[in-house]
Amino acid sequence: MGLAHCPEGRQIFQRLTVEENLVAAHIGRADRSFESLRDEVFDLFPILKERRNGLASRMSGGQQQMLAIGRALMAEPKLLMLDEPSLGLAPMIIQQIFRIILDLSKSGISILLVEQNVQLALECGDYAYLLNTGRVRVHGPAQELAENSAISEHYLGGATEETIHV
Repeated sequence: MGLAHCPEGRQIFQRLTVEENLVAAHIGRADRSFESLRDEVFDLFPILKERRNGLASRMSGGQQQMLAIGRALMAEPKLLMLDEPSLGLAPMIIQQIFRIILDLSKSGISILLVEQNVQLALECGDYAYLLNTGRVRVHGPAQELAENSAISEHYLGGATEETIHV
């Protein structure tokens, strides 16, 4: 159907190798060959190529997140749904992951991103919905929301819900 989901907490197959994780995600789900798609994933995430025969359980959290995104890409999605891709990762890895998310978006893949790091999410997005306690509080073009001082203060610095005026 053109959808791929990269769940919160990675949810990779820990007992399989990197390559086996990618094979499991490809079977019957893509138009292009496994090798072609795998090589694209390896181009995005060179560390996965280096670790292709290693167990997924032996990789760092950042490498596992790269594998989880790579697995989703094996389905050649038109829409890639990412749930908290920065969760539990080091700042340097978060920056790398978000650069790749931005590149994927520019390549024509639509991205639905659920992310608590509001600043990074707004930097990568075209349109945003900001939630508070499960409710949409504000929505609009990501750049406009990022530039709104009340939203910035609320979502990035401790204001109360009542201070948001868009």
